[in-house]
Amino acid sequence: MSKITIVEDDIFMREELADILEKEGYEVVQISNFQNVYEEIKKSKPALVLLDINLPRKSGFEICKQLKEKNLCPVIILTSRTQIGDEIHGLKLGADDFLTKPYHKGRLLARIENTLQRFSSFEGILKGNGFYLDKHTYTLYTENYSKVLPEKEGKILEVLLEHRGEIVSKEDLFLKVWGTQVYVDENILQVNMTRLRKTLNTLGLENMVQTVRGRGYLWNGE
Repeated sequence: MSKITIVEDDIFMREELADILEKEGYEVVQISNFQNVYEEIKKSKPALVLLDINLPRKSGFEICKQLKEKNLCPVIILTSRTQIGDEIHGLKLGADDFLTKPYHKGRLLARIENTLQRFSSFEGILKGNGFYLDKHTYTLYTENYSKVLPEKEGKILEVLLEHRGEIVSKEDLFLKVWGTQVYVDENILQVNMTRLRKTLNTLGLENMVQTVRGRGYLWNGE
């Protein structure tokens, strides 16, 4: 069953939600440390996030924006704020649904199920800057263009997109693309990286892959 991460600072509400979801067979992660919520969510690797707006330190709106910019997972905002402006703002930030408290249990579960079903068809698809990458076939799609990448180039792009905003070391690329960190000629990585950059250049995505001297590579795009 899918994993759902609950971001709610009211412990009684959080535990009630967790109890409802666990009885339905979902795996549940409860965020109780609000120092760096985005990193906590990312670490939990959820299929969906239930997100309150009124949180300590950083608002749910800001967290929603981060999650959707990174295309991490679907987000349902669950809040006691009932003004239509809050709902519109949340949806414009990319929230996939918006429910107000007190919620109806059946409605909540139906919204969760519908959201998960909608996104299941996109499983294996990574979103880039104006393009999509199918991880199964390494086909790169834009509005007017599609290209099947060679396996190694596709895998490199997959790893960079999944770790956008992070420096990916050469050793990690060797392991994830070639399955080993031993006896891989660094020139092979350079050749495949050069070819990938040329393909991206044809899409107008120059300088999206940055070389970080002595450390590895970084995807520059959002």
